[in-house]
Amino acid sequence: MSGMDHEAVISIRGLTKTFYLGFFRRKVEALRGVDLTVRPNEILGFLGPNGAGKTTTIKVLMGIIYPSSGGASILGAPVGDVKTKQRIGFLPEQPYFYDYLKGREFLDFYARIHGLKSAERKRRVKELMERVGVAYAADLPLRKYSKGMLQRVGLAQALLGDPEVVILDEPMSGLDPLGRRDIREIIFGLKEEGKTIFFSTHILPDVEQICDRVCIIHKGKIRDTGTLSEILKPGVEMVDLQFSDLDDAGAMELGSLSGRFPGLRVIRKGGLCLVSVPGWEAADEAERVGRDRGGRLVMLAPQKETLENFFLREIAEGGGKS
Repeated sequence: MSGMDHEAVISIRGLTKTFYLGFFRRKVEALRGVDLTVRPNEILGFLGPNGAGKTTTIKVLMGIIYPSSGGASILGAPVGDVKTKQRIGFLPEQPYFYDYLKGREFLDFYARIHGLKSAERKRRVKELMERVGVAYAADLPLRKYSKGMLQRVGLAQALLGDPEVVILDEPMSGLDPLGRRDIREIIFGLKEEGKTIFFSTHILPDVEQICDRVCIIHKGKIRDTGTLSEILKPGVEMVDLQFSDLDDAGAMELGSLSGRFPGLRVIRKGGLCLVSVPGWEAADEAERVGRDRGGRLVMLAPQKETLENFFLREIAEGGGKS
């Protein structure tokens, strides 16, 4: 396909998708010229608010829907190629489960589709149920699984064929903090095995911990793509200082520094005084004032720009664009 990067694991070029909804055929441009490359053995986080185009992009990649224009390839072959699909693991945002099946039976069913022989199926199903943390519920009908348990067994299904590329749509959905940690560890393990992972999510702290690169999509357009070190501001935005033994007069004097340093905030909490200041010059001055007023500095923490700050700014800046 012309324009595709055949060295990339996933290559998307000029992808558009238009839907016509309702009786009056209202036009909705879900994707508007998306270009994206996913490199071999990387974890790429695909970020965006609801309705941004994340799931539509993934559905195009999986051949579930067709683009209006442009195209995409996976492992050098056009999306929809049957042989290539055997090398892809996929977890949709809202997977459908045969809820009358037991967990073990459900995975065995899909293992048969992958063509695994009996002994290999048993070994693989057992291994994956242990890996995703639902081995204890192997003989429980899926209708009795919680949402988080279903998400885990769905991930196991995506990994049955030992895929080279793993595409996950909101894999952390419905999971508690422990479950999210387990999924992060699984994704790390997949990368160590040489696999490429492309996943969408709205849980930004998870992205900061595990992704090699991030891509932000908003209103069907790519807003930014890069490593965190490339897209986040390198400098310190705010510095937090915490004082003990500081009286009300001292806290008021710290608050008066806001005239010189806009954005400075002072919060009293119990016997502590928390001061957030914009940059190191303000931090030095706040520390001097706090010490002069008899306060004891018990904490000083520089705050760099977070992915959440960056994400919200990108969405806000793109909010007025049609």
